[in-house]
Amino acid sequence: MGVVKLTRFLVAAAVTLGFTAALSTPADAQRVERWKMPSAFGSKLPHLGTSAVRFVKNVEEMSDGKFDIKFFEPGALVPGLECFDPVSKGSVEACWTTPGYDTGKIPAAAFFTTVPFGPAFGEFMAWKMFGGGNELRDEIYGKYNMIALDCFAIGPETSGWFRKEVNSTAELRGMKMRFFGLGARVVQKMGVSTQLLAAGDIYPALERGVIDATEFSMPTMDIALGFHQVAKYNYFPGWHQQVSVSHLLMNKDAFNKLSKQNKAILRAALGDAIMHTYVETEAKQFGAMKEMADKHGVKIRRWPDATLAAFEKAWNEVVAEESAKDPLFKKVSESYFGFRKNYKVWLDSQKLEATYLK
Repeated sequence: MGVVKLTRFLVAAAVTLGFTAALSTPADAQRVERWKMPSAFGSKLPHLGTSAVRFVKNVEEMSDGKFDIKFFEPGALVPGLECFDPVSKGSVEACWTTPGYDTGKIPAAAFFTTVPFGPAFGEFMAWKMFGGGNELRDEIYGKYNMIALDCFAIGPETSGWFRKEVNSTAELRGMKMRFFGLGARVVQKMGVSTQLLAAGDIYPALERGVIDATEFSMPTMDIALGFHQVAKYNYFPGWHQQVSVSHLLMNKDAFNKLSKQNKAILRAALGDAIMHTYVETEAKQFGAMKEMADKHGVKIRRWPDATLAAFEKAWNEVVAEESAKDPLFKKVSESYFGFRKNYKVWLDSQKLEATYLK
C-alpha cells in the first residue's frame, strides 16, 4: 500500500472510530441505574420516613439523574417489617429499614441499631465505624447475600405511652405492650407481654385495646402518630434507646454492579442522612414536648431511679442468658461491651463538675 493510500486508510479509520465513539459515549452517559427501595417507615413520618425521601433526592441530584432510587411506602411492595428476604433474594435492590426488625432471624442484629442503657451518639458510632461493630454486621449480613450501610441516626427516645400512671414495676405485670429490640426482652422479665408492630399499626392497636401501652420513638413522631389521643402518660428517659441507628439494606449483587461513582454517591448521601437526621431530632423534641403538655394534656413522667435500676438489672440478665445460648450474640456483645470498657477512659476524662454546667 502506497503512502497516500495508507494515509487515507488511517484517516478513514480514525474518522470511523471517532464516529463510533461519538455514538457510544452519549448512550453510556445517558444510562440510568434504577433501584427499587421499599421503606419500613412512611414518607410522611418525621425523621424516619422524611430522611428516606431526602436521601433519594440527594442521590438523584448528585448523580444528575443517572441513579434513580424509587421510594416505596410500607406495604406497597413488601410489608414494612419484612424487607430481609426480598433484599436477600434480589426481589428489590434495597430497603430503608432497621436491623432491629431482623432479630427474629438474627437476635444479635439488635446491637447494630440500639442497646438498652447504651451510649450516646458519638460513642455508639465510634464502636460501629471504628470499633468493629459494622465489620461484624457486614460479616453477618454477607452470609445472606446482603450489604448494609448506616442510613440515619436519631437521638434518645421516650420510654413509652401508658393509659394510666405507672407507680411501680409491679404494675407493669400483665400489660400488653408494643416494644422494639432488646428492650422488649427486658420488659418481658417484668411480666410484660410484648409484640412488634409497624408504625402505622400501633395507633389502631392502642385504640382498640389490643395493646395497653406502646413505645415507638420520640415526641415529634409520637405526636404525628396520635398516641396522645389514647394514652396520656408519657414516660422518660428512653433507657432502651439512647440512640438509634438504622441502615440501608442492599442486595450484594446489586451493590457490586454499581459503578465506583454510584457507590461513592450512596455513601455520601447516607453520610448526610446520618448527620442531618440526628441533629434534626435533637433540635425539635423540646418543642414537641411542650406541645404535648400544653396542647394535648399529656402528663410527662420520669421513671424513679429504683425502677430504672430494675430495668438495668433485667438487661444484664438478658445479656447473660442470650450470650449463653447464642454464640453470635455473645460475640457481638463482647465486642460492644469491650469497646465501651476502653472508651470509658476517654469518657471519664471529659466529665465536668455540675457547677460548670449551670
